[in-house]
Amino acid sequence: MTKKGYWVAMVDIADQEGYKEYIALNKAAFDKYGATFVVRAGRHQVMEGPDANRVAVIEFKDYETALACYNSPEYRKAIEARAKYAKAHLTVVEGV
Repeated sequence: MTKKGYWVAMVDIADQEGYKEYIALNKAAFDKYGATFVVRAGRHQVMEGPDANRVAVIEFKDYETALACYNSPEYRKAIEARAKYAKAHLTVVEGV
């Protein structure tokens, strides 16, 4: 059985309106690689480490697909846009 791949992201958004540019651009990569949001901007409380005003967990069919999405040209464009409006901590992890 293939293990799922996940992105676990904590994002501190400085400009909510500008961040919409990132959301529009990341859709191309997420659609291409079959991303599914497990957690998206829900209520949360940071217990340890740096604070962030948005948390997301995104599921992919496997670890390799999660890495491919992050490294794709489509997502690179989204990263460039996000950098103008937010700081992110993102980890790609293989599921159990």
